[in-house]
Amino acid sequence: MTDFRYGPVEFYLVGFEGERPDPATLQALQKVLDTGALRLLDFVLVSKSTDGELTTVEVDDDLSALGLPGVRLEASGLAGDSDIAEFGDVIPAGGSAALVALELSFQRELAASLAAGGGEVLGTERIPAPVVNAVLDLYTETEGE
Repeated sequence: MTDFRYGPVEFYLVGFEGERPDPATLQALQKVLDTGALRLLDFVLVSKSTDGELTTVEVDDDLSALGLPGVRLEASGLAGDSDIAEFGDVIPAGGSAALVALELSFQRELAASLAAGGGEVLGTERIPAPVVNAVLDLYTETEGE
């Protein structure tokens, strides 16, 4: 079997008010990281001025000051300038966001097994949680009638 150091990675752009995410958001991230299902690879704070200029702050390896004690970045710098610029387009003027790179470590073994067997993932599509919940709620209501 092929041995992968990393599983698939997803970028999340999380908007918030102020200069950093609120404590509840950070606690939710900490809780998921503690399960081992995800690893935090990179964390970049991005703000957009009212005239559209982006300012970034690379969060260093010690995330304690941010509110994530005991968490370290596994691949700081993974989010490149082009990633930041692309995601920055959707940040509203005067707004702030965190660009977070999360490794889906629970999928690392599956990816390695697929590669070892000559398989390859030809595509994926993520359905956002609000959409899934709305569709299933509608289905449940329709089935109950």
